[in-house]
Amino acid sequence: MSSSKGALISNFLRSDGPRRESLREEAARLKPTSRRTGLRPRLVLASASPRRLTLLGQAGIEPDGLRPASIDETPKRGEMPRSLVSRLARAKAETARDQIANDKDLADAFVLAADTIVAVGRRILVKPRFVEEAAESLQLLSGRNHRVLTGICLITPDDRVRMKIVDTRVRFKRLSKEEIEAYIASREWRGKAGGYAIQGLAGCFVQKINGSYTNVVGLPLTEVVAMLLGDGYPIHFNWLKLGEADPSS
Repeated sequence: MSSSKGALISNFLRSDGPRRESLREEAARLKPTSRRTGLRPRLVLASASPRRLTLLGQAGIEPDGLRPASIDETPKRGEMPRSLVSRLARAKAETARDQIANDKDLADAFVLAADTIVAVGRRILVKPRFVEEAAESLQLLSGRNHRVLTGICLITPDDRVRMKIVDTRVRFKRLSKEEIEAYIASREWRGKAGGYAIQGLAGCFVQKINGSYTNVVGLPLTEVVAMLLGDGYPIHFNWLKLGEADPSS
């Protein structure tokens, strides 16, 4: 094989050529400040949690898309609660962002993700999968203070990353064996951080709460709204629309 022919084949097989930019990258490059001129910015929630959707709805926020991110939520060895929620929230947001990068309808959307955990001291209580795990969590929380931490990650259309951690202190009354067994039987604990839902039956276990109630439900609204408003997402526009649609006005 001649040297010129070999060089030609070598150049053809090279994989280090220019990478094709995604629709999201193209939108960020072409419209860094005025995206989708005249149209409301879009929002993607990196979750399919009914609780988080309900909470966003309370603030008049309706996501334009849901992109639940399936990631490994196992804590790393020695990982602290704040580090864990921060890492997982960012991983969920980045996974959802990559999913919409070439979606013509959502490529230039804001991406919002959150991760909530319950911790007693340094011990992280994962979402129980089995009855035994749920019972163990409730026994540990009984008569004690615990923390509910939520990591929030907002990725703007031009891929700036905003992070915040919200920490709420909660104290449970001392739970009887009958209360724990009855709560386990209700099955409300399934899929819940710490094995309980404060907005449900477990609300009667709470003696004291210091901090954001909506954080314990699963999404701290005050902080989420502040983050969105701070980056130009027009939340109040929806409030005005609700007022105009009110038949009693």
